[in-house]
Amino acid sequence: MANGGGSETLVLYEKRGWLREQGRSWSSLRKALRNSIAIIGLLTVWEAAPRLGLVNVTFFPPFSEVVQAWWRLLAAGDLAEHTAASLSRSFSGFALAIALSIPLGLAIGWWKTVAELLNPLLELMRNTAALAILPVFILLLGLGETSKIAIVFYACAFPLLLNTISGVKNVDPLLIKSARSMGLSSVRLFRKVILPASIPTIFVGIRQAGASSILVLVAAEMVGAKSGLGYLVQYAQFSFLITDMYAGIITISVIGVIINYTLLFVERRLTGWKQTYSE
Repeated sequence: MANGGGSETLVLYEKRGWLREQGRSWSSLRKALRNSIAIIGLLTVWEAAPRLGLVNVTFFPPFSEVVQAWWRLLAAGDLAEHTAASLSRSFSGFALAIALSIPLGLAIGWWKTVAELLNPLLELMRNTAALAILPVFILLLGLGETSKIAIVFYACAFPLLLNTISGVKNVDPLLIKSARSMGLSSVRLFRKVILPASIPTIFVGIRQAGASSILVLVAAEMVGAKSGLGYLVQYAQFSFLITDMYAGIITISVIGVIINYTLLFVERRLTGWKQTYSE
């Protein structure tokens, strides 16, 4: 009897656990559908407007035709080739900006002497748009890969730098006082308090830089390149391959969304303590 009662209890717990999992799955599905309503509505309008004659189908083809063009480019290998070229340039400039801008931003935010020395130069350069000095990069570095990576680096550097500086300077003073009262040295204070507390703000800069790395690169590829998504979009426009042009634009948008959500995932993993503390 006792064994029978234990088995029934175990089955009951398993059933409840299964029901909870099903409830979470349905809740996640409903949330995903709710968050996708605007996108679904946009795609529906995109499909219907040209077919109903509301817009010129020559310049604004239905979404289904764009999807067909996208699949054709993918099957032919052209889309993969251009995407790989763009991502290689984008990630190179982005990674270089992270490697240089974050340590420099930490130094400027933490040491007053460094800030007084570099702030005037940073204020001058950060107000100069990256695309405005693209011709300078091309003149100095040529039309090859170096100039494109350099312009991506320049565009990514300042969001990273400014957010890192802001993250360091806006650390709660009570945290710093508490750490000092416990006898922490300057090095341990920086490593144990300042750096962890700055990570959320630094990641704001990383996400902004991630978006800039794609947008600026696409514009640069339209000026001087023989490969890449920016080149694909411009070539399709000049050749009047309108569906190919929209296919390239959609690819750029999807890549931007993927980069943003990937960085959000990494941020949540690195700042799990923040969510626990807020709860």
